[in-house]
Amino acid sequence: MKRNRIIYTLLAMLLGMVIGSIVLILSGTNPIEAYKVIFVGAFGKPKYISWTVVKAVPLILTGLSVAFAFNTGLFNIGAEGQYIVGSIGALLAGLLLDLPPVIHGIVALVCGLFCGFIWGGLVGFFKAKFQVNEVISSIMMNWIAFYLSNYLLSFPLIRSIESDNSYPIKASASIRILGTWKRSGAGKEFLKQNKFLRDILNPPVNWGLIIAIIAAIIIWYILKKTTLGYELRAVGFNRKAAEYGGIDINKAIVKSMGIAGALAGLAGAITVLGVSGNIGMMAAQEGYGFDGMAVSLIAGNAPLGTIPAALLYAGLSYGGGKLTTIGTYSEVINIIVGIMILFIAMPKLLDTIKFFFTKWSGENKNKKMNTNSIKKNETDKVGGKK
Repeated sequence: MKRNRIIYTLLAMLLGMVIGSIVLILSGTNPIEAYKVIFVGAFGKPKYISWTVVKAVPLILTGLSVAFAFNTGLFNIGAEGQYIVGSIGALLAGLLLDLPPVIHGIVALVCGLFCGFIWGGLVGFFKAKFQVNEVISSIMMNWIAFYLSNYLLSFPLIRSIESDNSYPIKASASIRILGTWKRSGAGKEFLKQNKFLRDILNPPVNWGLIIAIIAAIIIWYILKKTTLGYELRAVGFNRKAAEYGGIDINKAIVKSMGIAGALAGLAGAITVLGVSGNIGMMAAQEGYGFDGMAVSLIAGNAPLGTIPAALLYAGLSYGGGKLTTIGTYSEVINIIVGIMILFIAMPKLLDTIKFFFTKWSGENKNKKMNTNSIKKNETDKVGGKK
């Protein structure tokens, strides 16, 4: 089953690239040149790799959020709202609290995670208590979170004067790697002399990648190795059977959506504390929650699969932005990703493609074996006559 999932994902990616090539040809662009620009633009320089990783971190966590909910029989379309409230919680903690370095960053991360947990838990509560479909309620909660963030930015205590952004977080709350050192005179002088390290560290590289990888491993462990994971997956597979087995369905739903919300909230917290700390929080949706759904589907809803899927998505998005340098549109990337997701969502079609490919390969193999056999028989006959 796991092997088939990997094959389907790779096949969907290949089909996405092929159809994307057709679109590029129709727009008058050489697809080989375009894909070269995308790859080099995402991984061609240390600076590009750093930016790709930075953009992949929130995608890992929002993808993980959607994948976790899906594994427990729920569809978390509210990762964007949970991401926003997570960024609000981290911003308020990073801006208003006065704590020592490291501790301040950890507290702010926990605040963002907790806000996401509450936001996701509310969706689970509405479903468990009032049978409100989680898709409908989570979409509503997305907009509530967005306008809540805009409302908070109307307070002089939070909003920077003559700006649509909040005040920056305190330096003690930052989770950037060597953030203070890079701003110091010695750090600037060292990086000025070392181009390689300057290219790697000048983007807002932060501890988010380590946190995201640990989160993915923890979620995998919870789902596969713990009683809690067994209960949540049992509810997702068959609620009536789970209830018959003594599992509290309502509690399981609230727990599942709460954990999913916590992961998306953590993504928002990492973005505020590690990437946009200098400008705080913006009055706009960044779309990481929605992109997380695409990452989860590309990963086949596998927790550990969200890591390479997010790196792929971030690489395509960041590298695709450079397609304008060869006179084509960066929106081609959205077409490629959309086609990948379309094929991943149609396993029966991929089954059919795989069947015909296997059959064609088998027929060619048999034909080759028969041809070789005939040649061998003819050679033996000629040898016998002699």
